[in-house]
Amino acid sequence: MRLNRHLSLCGLGSRRGCEAIILEGRVTINGRVCKDLATTVGPEDEIVVDGGRVEPAGGVVIAFHKPRGYVCSRGDTHNRATIYALLPAEYQTLHHVGRLDKESEGLLLMTNRGDISHRLMHPSQGVEKEYEVVVDKQLSTAVIAKLVRGMQTEEGYAKAERAWMATDHRLHVVLKQGLKRQIRLMLYTLGFEVQTLIRLRIGWLGLKGLPRGAWRPLSETEVQRFFSETPRAIGVTPTPKARKAPATSSFSTPARSGGKGRPTRRDTDRKDTRDRSDRPRRPARGDKDEGFGGSDRPKRRSAERDEGGSRPERPRRPGRPGRSSDRDTSFGGADGPKRRTSSDRGDRSGRPEGPRRPGRGDSSKRPPGRGPRGGKR
Repeated sequence: MRLNRHLSLCGLGSRRGCEAIILEGRVTINGRVCKDLATTVGPEDEIVVDGGRVEPAGGVVIAFHKPRGYVCSRGDTHNRATIYALLPAEYQTLHHVGRLDKESEGLLLMTNRGDISHRLMHPSQGVEKEYEVVVDKQLSTAVIAKLVRGMQTEEGYAKAERAWMATDHRLHVVLKQGLKRQIRLMLYTLGFEVQTLIRLRIGWLGLKGLPRGAWRPLSETEVQRFFSETPRAIGVTPTPKARKAPATSSFSTPARSGGKGRPTRRDTDRKDTRDRSDRPRRPARGDKDEGFGGSDRPKRRSAERDEGGSRPERPRRPGRPGRSSDRDTSFGGADGPKRRTSSDRGDRSGRPEGPRRPGRGDSSKRPPGRGPRGGKR
């Protein structure tokens, strides 16, 4: 076990406070002064602090209702009253888990167990602390939103885990951080002054039923709840928002497995709607003569066909003249012009023979070709 944890279990303070005692040279182990924070000790080691031997005492955890006007310190340089003035002698060696400033009041835990201090105060543990705050001016939803969004203060970046309004001047704030005077600094940044600040709960443990200045020890079962249970709100909790009514649908949906579908629209809801029976019925394929278009629509000429389904004989298109003998009577008739044949031309042997056209191979008799255009002739 590390030396600082051992001293914390002996009731000398938190682990960090015991580290300061070690660095000051106030601790001896087996007769030798030790200033090494990494030192580990066992049951066989003799540990002396300020000349007196210390041994781990039984774990003690008490819940204390700190009143206003007292500071969380063993001794104050300004001679202010401390919380130890309100505690009996057997609790004088306990250290406070966290702190509340002089003008604040509410729940404060005191113990000689370092594991409890680490569990409740270290930011990595995420234990909630809830406060009730009264301010000097009227609040608004915009102020609540800024508290949750966070802001920069002189102690660093600070934000609330949750916040809500109880009245126009009263609000509740839930923190997981542990900055010094965090709520007062956040509201001061937004232009408010805190008049009253009360811590209502730490984790699952609430202040309800504990008068100012009173204390009570926690049982081991209650102590273990800090390690086993998730912190939840105790005492004053935010009013839940009103749930919106589920949207209804005018259409039915198929039923889910093991359940029912959405309710269908009742027939009484359709009393003002048009009766669907009044709509014109769409004709079937065989009733098109009486459907859309009525009897004015031209009918198909199916009666012109014979029973076998063949088309009636159409007039043939007349052929061109002179193509064949059967076409002479189809276009122009017998009186129309006829094409001349070779038999109608007669014998050309009696005609005088004219000059013969030179063939392609006789280049000597060809006329001279023309030169290029635009050139010299």
